[in-house]
Amino acid sequence: MPRKVGATKRISTQVVPVIGVTESVELELLSTMRKLGIVRSESYNKLGSINHWGLDWKKAYPEVRSFRTPESLGLPSKLAEWTVSDVAKAITAQQAACIEAVVKKIYRRFSGKENQNKRKEYATLLLTLAFLENTLLHRLVRKEFQRGHSWIKNQIVYQQGGYKGKRLSRNTYQLELAGLRRGKRNRIVVRSNRKIKGQIRLIYNQLLQRFEVHFMVDHGTVGITSERRSVGVDKGYTEAFYDSEGQAHGKGLGKVTTKKSVRVAWPFGHRICRKNRNRGKLWALHRKLEKIDPAKSARILENNLTRKTENRRYRQDQSELTAMIGAASKSLFNGESLKVFAEDLTRPIRNKRQSKAVSRKLNSWMKGIMRDSLQKWANWTGSVVTEVQPSYTSQIDSRNGTLLGKRTGDNFTGFDGVVLQADHNAAKNILARGTDKEITRYMSRAEVQAVLLRRTARYLEGMGLSLIDAVELGWLDCKHTKTQAFKQLLKGI
Repeated sequence: MPRKVGATKRISTQVVPVIGVTESVELELLSTMRKLGIVRSESYNKLGSINHWGLDWKKAYPEVRSFRTPESLGLPSKLAEWTVSDVAKAITAQQAACIEAVVKKIYRRFSGKENQNKRKEYATLLLTLAFLENTLLHRLVRKEFQRGHSWIKNQIVYQQGGYKGKRLSRNTYQLELAGLRRGKRNRIVVRSNRKIKGQIRLIYNQLLQRFEVHFMVDHGTVGITSERRSVGVDKGYTEAFYDSEGQAHGKGLGKVTTKKSVRVAWPFGHRICRKNRNRGKLWALHRKLEKIDPAKSARILENNLTRKTENRRYRQDQSELTAMIGAASKSLFNGESLKVFAEDLTRPIRNKRQSKAVSRKLNSWMKGIMRDSLQKWANWTGSVVTEVQPSYTSQIDSRNGTLLGKRTGDNFTGFDGVVLQADHNAAKNILARGTDKEITRYMSRAEVQAVLLRRTARYLEGMGLSLIDAVELGWLDCKHTKTQAFKQLLKGI
């Protein structure tokens, strides 16, 4: 039995609908949301600049109260304070995301062990406003950090003291929420089988035309073991995940995604494509009839150019795909504490010319959902997810770590004619890269290619061959011959 070295909480967000609310309470809640929207917007405008870098959310409310008092809007002080604190936490998260993006650029610019102290110094400067004195850091932050703005006017944040809860039945709960007048509470009934506690967020869902309560649910703790089994994971389109042990998780994801994104409608091809073409014709007809026949133009706009049905179908499709990815993540961990190495796919795909159909499929490939789902189940099982540099992981032969071979669809054919399952091969390469000292996460694609070409050259040298020989034999892709690293290796020979 492995020794436990700690514990982590299993937390998830629960969304429950409001099923009972009077008209007067609904009007007051919507009015409160609009007023808090002003507070939220002005807080973002004030605190969202670089001047408030490293903001402590606990000190944000006095800063906002200096120019916007809750009394000026007829709001209780606590509701305004909780909203400002929520805004400050969101800005802090935005700053953390900016720091991560800047650190990636620093690692790419100053790679190697000789620049380790410089990278550490820059990362330390980014935590405070001291980075403003450094022209490079100041420029990088200005490029990555976008000043926050908010137009959210449909939510209220309540802390524990702002509401009282009482269970009415097994699946219903009554909440008494703090209102605009002192001592008067607004009663609503929600459908929930869990006790509601901690911070909650009351949101008016404009698509579904209903109120919802969002709150965190604690599912207990899980022990973190000192020894974890290492697994490499390849994120794919056909299957959600393929691990280094040869197991596919989330089979059929690609077929479902393609079906949702194109939805073929016989005999004219892709349903979405044809539907949007017809909508374009209707928009042209609507604009043409605006002056000739305004009544008909208005009927077309109201009855034929809305997106209610399409949006409902889109939400259903996204829910189904998210459920498949969640089940794949659960299957991958299977309740075990693992050390998972996965690809860092946060960088957008650039300089790729492809058809609109391929672009549509890739846009519906939910890489972000995969990443979040992996992290959620890692937290729930006491596992660790480490992201690695993804370049060329699908083009390396996992048996020898070289570029000798070619991937075609789901098959990877080595230089010796041995055929491997492509995703399994990639997962093994990702596992190996997790402990690779030469290839770090923030290296550029060209640097990774140079390292792999050197390894390939050494491997071929042991066989009495050169890189040119490998290209002529068809073992090495000719695209590598155009790189500077390839030419330098030839000069070295």
